[in-house]
Amino acid sequence: MNSKQRVQAAIARQPVDMVPLGFYAVDHDTVERVVGHPTYVRNKIGIQIALWEGRRAEVAESLKKDTVAFYRQIDCADILLPKEAQILPPADYEPDPPRRIAEDRWEDRRGRIYQAVEHANEIQCVYDPTEGQETFTAAQFEGPVEVKPPDPSIFEVFDYVVRELGEERYIAGTTGGVTALTRLGGTEQGLMMYALEPEVVLAANRHSVAAQNARDEYYIRGGVPGVLMEQDMAGTNAPLISPKMFREMCLPFLRERIAHVKRFVPQVIFHNCGNNIPLMEMFIEAGVDCYQSLQTTAGMEVGWLKERYGDRLAFWGGVPVEALIAGTPEEVRQAVRTAMERGAPGGGFILGPSHSIAKNTRYENFMALLDEFVKLRVRYAG
Repeated sequence: MNSKQRVQAAIARQPVDMVPLGFYAVDHDTVERVVGHPTYVRNKIGIQIALWEGRRAEVAESLKKDTVAFYRQIDCADILLPKEAQILPPADYEPDPPRRIAEDRWEDRRGRIYQAVEHANEIQCVYDPTEGQETFTAAQFEGPVEVKPPDPSIFEVFDYVVRELGEERYIAGTTGGVTALTRLGGTEQGLMMYALEPEVVLAANRHSVAAQNARDEYYIRGGVPGVLMEQDMAGTNAPLISPKMFREMCLPFLRERIAHVKRFVPQVIFHNCGNNIPLMEMFIEAGVDCYQSLQTTAGMEVGWLKERYGDRLAFWGGVPVEALIAGTPEEVRQAVRTAMERGAPGGGFILGPSHSIAKNTRYENFMALLDEFVKLRVRYAG
């Protein structure tokens, strides 16, 4: 089996010659250690600033070459997601940058303030004067949906990576989007609307599903064996809304989206952080093939999940990201052994971190993960 065949089989819960390995994403500090030079790959602060300054071509070249170089070096990784090979603005875009008001702070035309947060590897909106002030009505989501074909250049990086690595590796593609837990106006306002204005939420869901279905033909790229769909819908204790409310107001739309996506590809990977145990049956009912994230600090332990859902769902994860950032190499090796012991029996398992190889992951811990995995991947395949 090559990597692509191995992952396809694992997601289908069929026998594999070796347990597959994959990462949700790998942030730039780890990528730089592997490729040996600075990179824009998963350097979310650097990418945003470069795009504001009109340096798109520079970003695209780095993302293409360095993503391929990284995964050719880390040849034990079987599956790639579109997180490193991200969609960019069109090649002829004209940037509209916010005004820099401090070394690491910006203000846009709407008065929103953005702050670079180095440890989080991103630029965050820290103040929005319009938050919670927008009103929504069911009527605004009525009428026909018009979707214009996107400029093909937005897929430049992703298409390059597929051409270079797609024959050997499993590269999950993008889609036109996912409609599950819609949050109009932000999390706080959006969740309140489920209780106070359910008709508006339902109208918004119908509208967004129609638009996302129309975008699929452009966003699901040729040559991909499956896709990633993602939306975080839970905290560490429970989902953000009740299972009853999710079944009534969210599941029909998630089911419709996945059914439409499967007109193009056979496999759907669903990334969803938090404790989603009360929703797992509905994810299966909606057509999810592989559940990715397994946030161990939220009770999503792979052995427990496999016992209950492993006959109908594949799982990807198992190694706590906290161990990679703050643990020792031996603690990481033990986490890999535990994940393999708990997740691999019976198949339908891909080893990976509980989230990403996040910024500030200790490099020796990353290498310990790889080394321990390679030692065990054949042993646990049976």
